[in-house]
Amino acid sequence: MGEIKVPELAESISEGTVAQWLKQVGDFVEKGDYIVELETDKVNVEITAEDSGVLTELLAGEGDTVQVGETIARLEAKEGASAPAAPKAEEKPAEEAPKQEAAPAQQKTVEEVAPAAEAPQQGNQKQWLIASPAARKAARERGIKLDQVPTTDPLGRVRKHDIDSYADQKSNEQKQQAQASKPANPVSPSPAASENSDKPVERERMSRRRQTIAKRLVEVQQTAAMLTTFNEVDMTAVMALRKRRKDKFFEQHDVRLGFMSFFTKAVVAALKKYPLLNAEIQGNELLIKKFYDIGIAVSAPDGLVVPVVRDADRKTFAGIEGSIVDLAKKAHDNKLALKDLQGGTFTITNGGVFGSLMSTPILNGPQVGILGMHKVQLRPVAIDEERIENRPMMYIALSYDHRIVDGKEAVSFLATVKELLEDPESLLLEG
Repeated sequence: MGEIKVPELAESISEGTVAQWLKQVGDFVEKGDYIVELETDKVNVEITAEDSGVLTELLAGEGDTVQVGETIARLEAKEGASAPAAPKAEEKPAEEAPKQEAAPAQQKTVEEVAPAAEAPQQGNQKQWLIASPAARKAARERGIKLDQVPTTDPLGRVRKHDIDSYADQKSNEQKQQAQASKPANPVSPSPAASENSDKPVERERMSRRRQTIAKRLVEVQQTAAMLTTFNEVDMTAVMALRKRRKDKFFEQHDVRLGFMSFFTKAVVAALKKYPLLNAEIQGNELLIKKFYDIGIAVSAPDGLVVPVVRDADRKTFAGIEGSIVDLAKKAHDNKLALKDLQGGTFTITNGGVFGSLMSTPILNGPQVGILGMHKVQLRPVAIDEERIENRPMMYIALSYDHRIVDGKEAVSFLATVKELLEDPESLLLEG
């Protein structure tokens, strides 16, 4: 009898939530097959079987929290255990001569196999159904059974857009049914009836990642003395430099020259000048970091994640842009590994891509500084006492932990970032 245990996930992760069982009791499992998907604070992890055998018992249900090292299933190592189900489907029609009886025989075989593939847990799927992790997660959160979802994939794979389309279709059907069930001449309802009317609502369980995000943001606000200081950057020089060099940059490095590399370079230079913003508090001590692993906040399908650009001070503009593109693609495809998300020393978040003009970013603990970028917008700017010009301006915000960073240092840090961005030639020469 073998045991399926929760493996070591990462140094900072001691537990996870059973997102979905990919195999069910009675299924034969080959060594290396995916058995269960775990949802952790940061990424989803699929656990594989270390031995072959029949899955005899599930010790945790979907939605249960499990600890690292905990046994969550049992496997009976029995050779040839996968053979019985398949011959039945083939032998039965061969014995029956009339063609019209072949279909009922096959149907019976499917009915006999189905209970083994369907445990009494919501969101499970038959063992031959293939679905992407994003689709499984979307189906689980919406209470949709994957075997009910039609797919256009020629191999029958269920994608996230299939889940979205199916959910929209069901929602429209429910609205139509609700409208059809209303009386032709409704009587004015009583106040109590109004409160429990047929207004549509939808209840979803928060994903573990969303719960973790919520918990950590509240913890930061409760434990850190967080303040935010603002400034604005004239983006004229950066935009002119990009326009002048972007084609040649792309030809040489096969990556586009964006704003993020300029901001990352400016932040690293400012952190070297004001090192307390690249530190963290550990008890009664300050841990001042002499390396620069910059987190870049990215919007992923399952919520905000902050993958880390390692050793940003050693990377060229092309290296930074390439790293950001790779991490953003991983985030979009739900393929970020735990190592991609750990160990950042400072974070940059860009709300401007969504149209935000100004905001107060929340610290990404245990870091003590986060820079918020915003939308570039033409605004009238006084050039001197006599001239006013329309310039592409961006508000920038620095949230910082006042326990170790004083206001003067925070304001000076942000002013340094502004100065470097308004004279970007020196940054480009460094990279």
